Amino acid sequence: MEPFTSHRGLLATLDRSNVDTDAIIPKQFLKSIKRTGFGESLFFDWRYGEDGSPNPDFELNAPHFAGASILVTRNNFGCGSSREHAVWAVMQYGFRVVIAPRREIGGAVVPAFADIFRNNSVKNGLLTIELGEAEVDKIFELVARFTNVEATVDLDEQRIVLHLDEEVAFHFEVDPVVKEHLLHGLDDIALSLKHLAEIEAFEKTHVTQMTTAIRS
Repeated sequence: MEPFTSHRGLLATLDRSNVDTDAIIPKQFLKSIKRTGFGESLFFDWRYGEDGSPNPDFELNAPHFAGASILVTRNNFGCGSSREHAVWAVMQYGFRVVIAPRREIGGAVVPAFADIFRNNSVKNGLLTIELGEAEVDKIFELVARFTNVEATVDLDEQRIVLHLDEEVAFHFEVDPVVKEHLLHGLDDIALSLKHLAEIEAFEKTHVTQMTTAIRS
């Protein structure tokens, strides 16, 4: 997995809450046994019309969002089924970061991301950032006011900087374990290999015990 340290890219906004995984990558595209080729189908039902042509009314089809690598959206992104394909589609489209707000309603907190989507993101190197609702509103406002807004996301410093005439910055929190995994590019396999010596020692002992048991 590619380490995530710092990333600068164009911001794109998707002003929708509760975007579920079927909207991110519809079920008809889950038949492939490969882990590639999902980017072109990201938000398929929104991006394309019935004739297969790009839908001009869909936010991400706007020309000034072409090449965007930081997605800013609304709360509860990635809800629905647990399909890991949703994260693959987001990344293969070109996004390295997704930013969304937590929202408080009547004392209850609606998270920025569904738990399974967030966990799948960590395993694949996609950085998900939760900000306050007012902070995300500010980003939406600035992206609407100015064209081609770029930002730098620094994971080590836990800081987002929007590159305008006067820089606008936001601090974000991140679980220390998640931060460590992303900074060093540690997926599940890499984490297991950190304990290779212990695994090999266990296997050797287990084989010896089984051989002794069979002989007796």
